Amino acid sequence: MNNSIDQLPARQQQALKTRQKLLQAGKEVFLENGFQKATISQVIKKAKTGYGTAYVYFKNKDELFITLMEDLMNQFYEVAEMPFKPQAKEEAYENIKKQVRLFLQLALDERDMMKVVKEAIGVSPEIEEKWYGIRERFIERISVDIRYAQSQKLAKENLNPALTARGWFYSNEMFMWELVMNKEKYQMDDVIVNLTRMYTGGLYE
Repeated sequence: MNNSIDQLPARQQQALKTRQKLLQAGKEVFLENGFQKATISQVIKKAKTGYGTAYVYFKNKDELFITLMEDLMNQFYEVAEMPFKPQAKEEAYENIKKQVRLFLQLALDERDMMKVVKEAIGVSPEIEEKWYGIRERFIERISVDIRYAQSQKLAKENLNPALTARGWFYSNEMFMWELVMNKEKYQMDDVIVNLTRMYTGGLYE
């Protein structure tokens, strides 16, 4: 990335670096204070930028946080967008189980930031709306995989792909938040196996 930045004019380089400094400072402030107690002033102080400069890049802390949240969720999208072209039910099961494990493990690896995301969704209508959009992107991606499985006669054709995808994502999301919020009533391996068996058992022929 630095190489591509170096190709830009000096002013653009400086702008990108300033924006990145604000994002890094913002992440540190949100992790230290939580979403509600964090302020844009704290971010500016930590980033050592001018007060007016910060508002050139982000109109408020919600907008700054949304950028951080989208950057984080792009890591989850990489899991969702893994190639899915199974030729048999057993292969589909293994692929789906792998995706669930990566998805939940990533949430645990990013637990501190995910806790702030959970808090922010609950108090900011703007962030709640953005989270809804993030969900929809996941659900659409899952729908694509379901339609593929149906086209290969692996999955039941009488199930609505969009509704099935929605139910599947909500199940994963619920367990993700339970694990993130330290409500570890169950072992993660048990969650993964049961979720995957329930889903593939209901969807696949």
